[in-house]
Amino acid sequence: MQNTKLLLTSFTFVGLLALAGCSFPGVYKIDIQQGNVVTQDMIDQLRPGMTRRQVRFIMGNPLLADTFHADRWDYLYSLQPGGGERQQERISVIFNANDQLVSLSGDFMPGVSRDEAIMGKDSGTTVTEPTQNGQQPKPEKPVKPGSLLDQIQKDVDKVETVPVPTPEPLDTSPQ
Repeated sequence: MQNTKLLLTSFTFVGLLALAGCSFPGVYKIDIQQGNVVTQDMIDQLRPGMTRRQVRFIMGNPLLADTFHADRWDYLYSLQPGGGERQQERISVIFNANDQLVSLSGDFMPGVSRDEAIMGKDSGTTVTEPTQNGQQPKPEKPVKPGSLLDQIQKDVDKVETVPVPTPEPLDTSPQ
């Protein structure tokens, strides 16, 4: 009798421990972000010949500054959505002996956007195929005067465009 109680108690204890390690469905799991957030806009601002100070101003402090490779800075960013698969991005910035930017390597390249991919968003571009059987899409009906859509269109038509001021280029002379 006593052995049965001990066996039942130990099985219950082991079962509770196993259950504590399981994840329950419907429980909210947070997104885990680690490292430096690097965007395509940051990469597009980098130019060959920039100093370390200029690169640090644009990109922030590097996550890894290796003592054995003093001319290389590494920026890592990882995102693990709650319960999802971890995504990681990496960029290495390489300098020459004069502390000027020479090259980039990694997942980001100038002019190639990957911001939407790392954040799990769609790029917003859609491709429409031509209609079959000669059917043309129906033209939109004109809006009724005085309706909300008409008022919005009038407000949009009244907007004046203002040129965006361009900043002065950064001084690339070594300091």
